[in-house]
Amino acid sequence: MAYEEEQAKGSRVVVDTPTSRREVVQTEAVRAPERSSSVSGAMLAVVVIGAIALATVIILFAMNQQQQDNLNANTAQTAPPQTIVQQPAQQPPVIIQEPAPAGQPPVVINQPASGSTSSSSNDSTIQAAIDKKLSDDPILSTLGVTATVMDGKATLIGTVKTEAQKAQFERAVRSVKGVKSIDNQIIVEAR
Repeated sequence: MAYEEEQAKGSRVVVDTPTSRREVVQTEAVRAPERSSSVSGAMLAVVVIGAIALATVIILFAMNQQQQDNLNANTAQTAPPQTIVQQPAQQPPVIIQEPAPAGQPPVVINQPASGSTSSSSNDSTIQAAIDKKLSDDPILSTLGVTATVMDGKATLIGTVKTEAQKAQFERAVRSVKGVKSIDNQIIVEAR
């Protein structure tokens, strides 16, 4: 028997009765599975489950490390916000007349457009007044909203937290002498 081991147990009992004497033989066979040096099924299951758990932990650690690296790379690449104020070009137009008759060179006339010189100097004065008004206000100066002026029209650009702050900017700019109209493009952050 390759897988089992059989043990036989025998016993002899003598029974005396008044009329006879007899002998009773009793045998009992006990089978037990053979014990070998191989690993049991339960032990094998425990090892497999442990290996799966270990592999899962290693994969999660590697994914977390990769996510950390990506986050650090994105943080390093993010530049601080910059405020760019673009002023319109302040150049008078160039007018060229029809070609002169043969023998005369062409005449080039630089003629300022009506009111453009006074408008551009007015705009720079208004711009300076708006910038001063916003920088002098302790609340408005910290919010990073910019104003540009062109032909007396002030354009407000930036982001604030409340509608009240947006309205406060517009009132401050409207109070500056020379501002004809306001284009309020300030965005209120959604909460």
